[in-house]
Amino acid sequence: MIAQIIFSIALLTAVILFSIQVKKIIRNINLGKDTNRSDRPKERWLTMAKVALGQSKMVVRPVAGIMHIFVYLGFVIINLEVLEIIIDGVFGTHRIFSFLGSFYSFLIASFEILALLVLVGVIVFLARRVVLGLKRFSGVEMTAWPKSDAIYILVIEVLLMSAFLTMNAADYKLQLAGYSHYLTAGSFPVSQYLLGLLPNSTESLVFIERACWWFHILGILAFLNYLPFSKHFHIILAFPNTWYSNLNAKGRFNNMTSVTNEVKAMLDPSFTPPAATEIGRFGAKDVQDLNWVQLMNAYTCTECGRCTSVCPANQTGKLLSPRKIMMDTRDRLEEVGKNTDKHGKGYDDGKSLLDDYITREEIWACTTCNACTEACPVNIDPLSIIVDLRRYAVMEESNVTGSLNAMFSNVENNGAPWKYSPADRLNWANKD
Repeated sequence: MIAQIIFSIALLTAVILFSIQVKKIIRNINLGKDTNRSDRPKERWLTMAKVALGQSKMVVRPVAGIMHIFVYLGFVIINLEVLEIIIDGVFGTHRIFSFLGSFYSFLIASFEILALLVLVGVIVFLARRVVLGLKRFSGVEMTAWPKSDAIYILVIEVLLMSAFLTMNAADYKLQLAGYSHYLTAGSFPVSQYLLGLLPNSTESLVFIERACWWFHILGILAFLNYLPFSKHFHIILAFPNTWYSNLNAKGRFNNMTSVTNEVKAMLDPSFTPPAATEIGRFGAKDVQDLNWVQLMNAYTCTECGRCTSVCPANQTGKLLSPRKIMMDTRDRLEEVGKNTDKHGKGYDDGKSLLDDYITREEIWACTTCNACTEACPVNIDPLSIIVDLRRYAVMEESNVTGSLNAMFSNVENNGAPWKYSPADRLNWANKD
């Protein structure tokens, strides 16, 4: 009973703490402006199934894609066993689903094979980061914490899978010894090879099995509460993030309603713009000026660097890194959330996303080619944030580079980006 009480308290505490952190993240995401992304539901379900569930964009890079599928499937399916562990922990049973007989053996065997594949995948990922030092995992934004966070996650996964297989090996050896309530149940195609490494003493085996059981489940509960503070939160947000993807053709920009109404009024004197419900900014200066999908994008970012690795501006040595745009947006949003907790909603700390986190040089280095959005495994859209920051600089501050100012003047005066008069536009065709 003592063990059951301790387990129940640990489980309840973990769920409550996780819920508190998720509630804060949802609150932070809802600081963004409203936007309608509920159109074309069939396409959205298909996109989510293909990109988030089917990992279609991961396998563009085969090695990383296949290893990620191993880890992804392993964690999703193996965690089905967590249900059995939770029931056993609360009610004091042991392998409560063993009554399923041969199907239970199939499940345990599948879990073990997947656990081995997870270990293989994680070791490959560790080697790519620590041994090979791939360029994609470096950059000015990849400071000590982002790099450490990735390593922590991989090490945790190694420990959890190792504990799972060791637990099964000790359990299997106790089954073979006919010890106490360790009834013959399950099939152990991987952990059976660990039997020779374990002691023969039943007391020692029970200790190892119980220690690994507690480590495995408490490790999962601890990992659950680590997720909201980590880039690994994408394992939850990847599904809604892909569902709410921008389904419009790449390169199609959204029009601002307020500007569209002004243009309509200029072209049609009979058009009466609807009354503005609130006075807002043109573009975005801070995270509250972005929409909630963009803010969810920031929390979904895996920091994998695929966006930055295909960015032509970054490749030519410019300051822009699409990954940094997303990380900066998330960091600023976290700061705003903490200010809200401490001082209340609407507190102004004198900072903003533009200038304090993302520089003017970064946003104007972008070529708007959409390579970053196309490359993202979970359909994050850094370009939309860059464009909104540009809109603020242009429409609110008239703060742009000299070449852009010249272009705007030419468009206004000549109807084209060039300095030539419209009357002279066809002169080249009249030359002898």
